[in-house]
Amino acid sequence: MSKKDNLQEADGMEKNSIEVNTNDVENAIENTAEKAEKMVEASEAIEQNDEAPSVANKESQESSETSKTTDNKGSEDDNKVLDEIDNENAEDAEDEGNKDRHTIEFKEYDNMSLDQIVDELEKLVKNEKVQAIKKHVDAIKKEFNSHYKDLLDEKKNDFINDGGNEIDFYYNSPVQKRFKEAYKEYRNKLHEHRKKLEQNLKQNLADKLEIIEEIKGLINVEENINTTYKHFKELQERWRNIGPIPRDKYNNAWNSYHHHVEMFYDFLHLNRDLRDLDFKHNLEQKLKIIERAEELAEDTDVLRAFRELQELHKMWKEELGPVDREHREDVWERFKAATKIINDKRQAYFQELDKVYEKNLEQKLEIIDKINEVNQLEIKSHGAWQKQIKVIESLRNDFFEAGKVPIKVNEATWAKFKTAVRTFNRQKNAFYKGLKKEQYSNLQKKLELIKIAEDNKDSEDFEVTTNLMKKIQSDWKKIGHVPRKDSDKIWKQFKNACNHYFDRFHASRNAETKESLEAFNKKQTLLEVVKNIKLTKDKEKDTETIKDYISQWNTIGRVPNDKRYIEGKFSKALDDLLSNLKMDKEELEMIKFENKLEDLNNSDNTRDLDNERSFIRKKIDEIKGQINQLENNLQFFTNVDEDNPLVKEVLANIDKHKNDLKLWKKKLSKIKELY
Repeated sequence: MSKKDNLQEADGMEKNSIEVNTNDVENAIENTAEKAEKMVEASEAIEQNDEAPSVANKESQESSETSKTTDNKGSEDDNKVLDEIDNENAEDAEDEGNKDRHTIEFKEYDNMSLDQIVDELEKLVKNEKVQAIKKHVDAIKKEFNSHYKDLLDEKKNDFINDGGNEIDFYYNSPVQKRFKEAYKEYRNKLHEHRKKLEQNLKQNLADKLEIIEEIKGLINVEENINTTYKHFKELQERWRNIGPIPRDKYNNAWNSYHHHVEMFYDFLHLNRDLRDLDFKHNLEQKLKIIERAEELAEDTDVLRAFRELQELHKMWKEELGPVDREHREDVWERFKAATKIINDKRQAYFQELDKVYEKNLEQKLEIIDKINEVNQLEIKSHGAWQKQIKVIESLRNDFFEAGKVPIKVNEATWAKFKTAVRTFNRQKNAFYKGLKKEQYSNLQKKLELIKIAEDNKDSEDFEVTTNLMKKIQSDWKKIGHVPRKDSDKIWKQFKNACNHYFDRFHASRNAETKESLEAFNKKQTLLEVVKNIKLTKDKEKDTETIKDYISQWNTIGRVPNDKRYIEGKFSKALDDLLSNLKMDKEELEMIKFENKLEDLNNSDNTRDLDNERSFIRKKIDEIKGQINQLENNLQFFTNVDEDNPLVKEVLANIDKHKNDLKLWKKKLSKIKELY
């Protein structure tokens, strides 16, 4: 007996009428073509993501596996492809939702934020069949855990850097709660699906076994052969309409079903005409399947052709019975030949694809090396990091556009890429964490300067405060960046405090400038008066007159800095007047000194008075030293007469220095009165 179509030979039937629908296979073929088109489109979409195992790679791997022989006369290669088709149909038979997995797009979950990852999970759980999203959910869970671990590490480092104890660290995020809820819903749905699927699979198996028993019962039944045949056809229709059964029971159930179908056809040998009519119907439908398979053998889209071929084999196996013995060998060989052409083209397609995948692998490994080269750079500035971020983003895009790699290295290549990118991101995050810490330190420094500015903005001591305000403005410029959210606020606060002070300062200066110009004009007038004084030669009266003019001069006030030369002119005029008076040198010197002190005391620079006092002290010390030196020199003249010219000169110098010392001490006493 031949097993070409998995049915035994049937002989002899009585002539009876039978209704045959010749449109069934044509409609089914159209449906399989549409189904195959959608599955191939989905397969190509999935291939765009390297993490997801593509249909093409899966098929390439499966096509190399050895399976059991289904045709004793066929070649080993023929058996492989036929067995592969049976295996995939068996997988789909267990859970019809398996095919839906090809239509769901894999996305770049690693390039999403935590919120975006959870959004994708929630959409999948809500909108897709739970049995079709396992690989998507696994990829999402893996990326979420990786992203969330990085977030926890960052938060922990911030906590420790802020002075916290690692053992006290705790962090909980709303996005984690959302993920757990969505994942829990997925697990619950999956559990319910599996539970329901298991029940359905068991029930469907029971129903199919019941059909097998009913077919067994048709043999030798005492009723009209037409009625029996109609009942048989109804049982076949029920068999086809029953849903999936457990995969491990599929082949046994199918073999048992076909065995008893064959037995029934043996039973039908009593009515040869009915058998011949059924054979004719089966032949017509199988020829249509063969014609479609031969069309597919010419199709350039080999993936779509193979997918539809699977459906055609399923129809051949599950929906059609045997044909007449004289045609049986020919139709099977013809169908098998078309199948072999499609499979050979598919194998050739994958061989070429493997070459492309190898080139893609080389390109991706080069990209990974370039990313690792960037990771070796010492990047120390924000601008440099921004430049390298663009470089890495460009390399990432190049990686994804490079296409798929051989399945055996797919996961390893993907892992290398993610490790390289993650290393870059960690280094980048570490830099910006340090930058953030530095910016926070800069913020504290600038806040301190703001406090100084605000504490002194209303100061009346312009001489001291102006230098202070200029210094803190200079210090502000030297301090680096602060967090962007604080930058504008603190700058405005600092600027307002500084502007407030300098507005007051300039207003005060403007007022002083006006007053000083008036003082200059008055002093200029007074100077002309002093120059034209006619002394009376009465010493006391003239002295009082000169002192009165000095007092007037000093009460007028300060003149602009660029006109202070008038003070020198006044001093010269005084010297001319005083030189005409027959006054004691010391008295004359003190009058000049008092005038000088008055001028110094009115100066904006308090250091002028301090410097004068320091100068007098230094002068006193210097004269004391000279007196000591001269007195020491006298010891060398112990046996010399005092009338000796040298001794007289030394004694004269000592007296002169003592008089000078007395004058300088008097000046020091005078200047002390001003403190």
